[in-house]
Amino acid sequence: MTATLPILPTQYDPKATEAKWQQHWEENQVFQANPDRGGNPYCIVIPPPNVTGSLHMGHAFNTALMDVLVRYHRMCGYNTLCLPGTDHASIAVQTLLEKELKQEGKTRYDIGREKFLERAWQWKKASGGTIVNQLKRLGLSADWSRERFTLDESLSRAVKRAFIQLYEEGLIYRGNYLVNWCPESQSAVSDLEVESKEVDGNLWHFRYPLTDGTGYVEVATTRPETMLGDTAVAVNPNDDRYKSIIGKTLTLPIMGREIPIIADELVDPEFGTGCVKVTPAHDPNDFEMGKRHQLPFINIMNKDGTLNENAGPFAGEDRFVARQNVVKRLEEDGFLVKVEPYRNAVPYSDRGKVPVEPLLSTQWFVKIEPLAKKALTCLDEENSPRFVPDRWTKVYRDWLVKIKDWCISRQLWWGHQIPAWYVVSETNGEIADHTPFVVAYSEEEAQEKAKRQYGDEIRLEQDPDVLDTWFSSGLWPFSTMGWPQETPDLKTYYPTSVLVTGFDIIFFWVARMTMMAGHFTGQMPFKDVYIHGLVRDENGKKMSKSANNGIDPLILIDEYGTDALRYTLIKEVAGAGQDISLQLNRKLYELKVIERFIETSPNKSRSETISELQKKVFPNKSESELGSMLSELAKLSELTKASPMSESVEASRNFANKLWNAARFVMMNLDGQTPQQLGQPTTEALEWCDRWILSRFNQVVRQTRDYIETYGLGEAAKGLYEFIWGDFCDWYIELVKSRLRKDAQAESRLVAQQTLAYVLEGILKLLHPFMPHITEEIWHTLTQSTDEVLALQAYPEVDASAIDRELEQSFELLIGTIRTIRYLRAEAEIKPGVKVPVILQSESNEERSILEAGRTYIQDLAKVDRLTIVPVLEEDAEQVIAGVVGTIQALIPLSGIVDIDALIAKLEKNLNKVEGEIKSLTARLNNPGFVNNAPADVVQGARESLAEAQKQSEILRDRLQHLKEL
Repeated sequence: MTATLPILPTQYDPKATEAKWQQHWEENQVFQANPDRGGNPYCIVIPPPNVTGSLHMGHAFNTALMDVLVRYHRMCGYNTLCLPGTDHASIAVQTLLEKELKQEGKTRYDIGREKFLERAWQWKKASGGTIVNQLKRLGLSADWSRERFTLDESLSRAVKRAFIQLYEEGLIYRGNYLVNWCPESQSAVSDLEVESKEVDGNLWHFRYPLTDGTGYVEVATTRPETMLGDTAVAVNPNDDRYKSIIGKTLTLPIMGREIPIIADELVDPEFGTGCVKVTPAHDPNDFEMGKRHQLPFINIMNKDGTLNENAGPFAGEDRFVARQNVVKRLEEDGFLVKVEPYRNAVPYSDRGKVPVEPLLSTQWFVKIEPLAKKALTCLDEENSPRFVPDRWTKVYRDWLVKIKDWCISRQLWWGHQIPAWYVVSETNGEIADHTPFVVAYSEEEAQEKAKRQYGDEIRLEQDPDVLDTWFSSGLWPFSTMGWPQETPDLKTYYPTSVLVTGFDIIFFWVARMTMMAGHFTGQMPFKDVYIHGLVRDENGKKMSKSANNGIDPLILIDEYGTDALRYTLIKEVAGAGQDISLQLNRKLYELKVIERFIETSPNKSRSETISELQKKVFPNKSESELGSMLSELAKLSELTKASPMSESVEASRNFANKLWNAARFVMMNLDGQTPQQLGQPTTEALEWCDRWILSRFNQVVRQTRDYIETYGLGEAAKGLYEFIWGDFCDWYIELVKSRLRKDAQAESRLVAQQTLAYVLEGILKLLHPFMPHITEEIWHTLTQSTDEVLALQAYPEVDASAIDRELEQSFELLIGTIRTIRYLRAEAEIKPGVKVPVILQSESNEERSILEAGRTYIQDLAKVDRLTIVPVLEEDAEQVIAGVVGTIQALIPLSGIVDIDALIAKLEKNLNKVEGEIKSLTARLNNPGFVNNAPADVVQGARESLAEAQKQSEILRDRLQHLKEL
């Protein structure tokens, strides 16, 4: 006796289902890779999120896209590895820990490096898994047994190897250069860690007197304090206004220093007065001019952003305080000409959130040109890596061409300490710019090297700086697989298959990896780079913490489920590299955020809650606003029901529910049998609608595979949505319902069951990479599998013999006819249970043949009791309501079914009511007192209600006109 097939619960519970399968996949190591397994490799090494981080919408978007590719290729039989890991995030972690120490009244120097690092590792152990657990919650099908951390011992060895090899090859050097200095973190930062912000400021004009007393020149600057370090004034050699004074000298105001007037083509004659002050130690362009003209380099800045002894009377002042005081002094001395409002781009430290200072500093650098040359060669000769979409290739190329030497040292303690030891004399323990050093893997090796070069009477001190985080991240695709050792993983999975990332990280990371990989492995680290866009808010703005418009994906996951969020993010992708806009009811979202905050921070008073919310969650909201929001929490459930938090994510949840209910219906009609027990129907036994759904299914298999292979993930998701919701649920299931009754013809009933089961299982496999949890749950119930998982099943292959495009076109005509009849029924307000006579007219023999073949379907799905199909309509005075589909006319005789006069009267009454609403709403919106004084959401609600009423009026008028013409 066949066992009864379990039936799915009436409602789908995403929270329980997703937790269940995430735990199952991890505990059973379902996604563990095996380099010895054989088969074509497919590998993605995930971009390592910062260990300090928590999930944001960018992570969710990137992870969803990656996981579709990983799950798809795994199901296609590839030997698949998705390697996860996290980045140590030097600046972020150090900033966090130093804030903690500051609250204790201490600095890192008070506790020392060893204790500080102990504290950092303790913090990492306690908090470092947060982002990883959140990635797991997104359903990322990674091999967690291979999880890496950039400060792991093996990765640290790789970093040392890379540094020492580059140094020995002459590609790493130590030099005194102008760097971006962050006074907040007191560390150098790379150009890529600098964010340019448009800021309203001033352009100050000053007079610098000629030393010979014959006049003065006027200069303009946005940073007056830097004039204290001026060593020249420059003009363009072709500027006729100043040719006569080139070579003369000026007396620098305040400082009294004599400085030359030089000619340099870098000067823009159109900027300011055409004369520019030259401060080589504090401006990148001035630095280059200083080198060209052999000017002195005078540093006036301390590393904490205060001015040093070279600033004369302003020594010790903060840079911005000094700016005001310098301007005041120049004004008092008669050198200030004018002040103009000026909006310019100011470079800010991405981590420190303060303006950076160009500062002369002794740092470690990588010579980039030889590394970039290899990456350019691979791009030109092999189109490697291949960018999708291709337009990003030019951006990548241009950056490699224009790249400057890379400052890789950071004045931090958390990170990879630079493997260089300075030879410090016993009499002078300080490390100077020209202190000799040795580079080595360990202090013991450094001692041996130093003794050979400098004798026994030496003391070594390791460079206190650490390497730029991007240095270790640049090795990520191969260091995670054991490089420099020739490991089985490295042999099998490297180069990786694809890097999935946003366009905003091409400079930060993509080029770092290609240059490092090209140099150390001779190959590009990935075959493809799939560039996606940004997630924007409901107003189309880029999400950011500073704009307070970000979205915590976990809030949406709690509300709608992981699969719903994943599917929304993927389906909304218009194309590779295109941004997506996530529609959100911001008010409901913020209330949900507060609700979750209270759940995680219980037992606080109302005032404490408001204070904490203002500090940690909503810094831009006032106490009164937050108080009002707390009061609204009581109505949260009602608000949620009335207006969804996110219509786009709710639509995906509805899609999941639609699939769930369809699967439940199918299983209830399989007589307790699995697809394997039912078997597949023979071709000869298939009925017309069975052949249609199988043709459509195979078309979608082909379409989905093609889209995923070419990174059209959004198009693949949309196609599956349309097929599953439309073709399968709305049409095929409805078409076979009559064949599933117990009294139906036995063979027809079996074929319907076989086809339903076969297509449903195929749908679950097709959809699995996009919505892994719900598909895994339904598949297990459908197949009653106990020792296998859907995630490891074969992805559907195309059965070309089942595709019949002509049959699909015939069915499109049939479906269009049924839709038209349904529309006519609704137009005439015919009750759903009432069957009606229908006349279908077409002059085409082929169309009439199709309609005849589908007669039963039309009668079942359009509730038709007498169907007449004719080539020509007879003249008849009978009242009918008519519609057209292609060249087919569909007519419903209304006599005895609908009272036209009563229907007209009813519609006119409804129209009068709607027009009354329009009049009232229009009057309110034309009242300035209402528009200007009512809350913005109330005014917007009135506008939306008016638009809806106007649309209803238009529909009612069209229906009345149609009925009156009958």
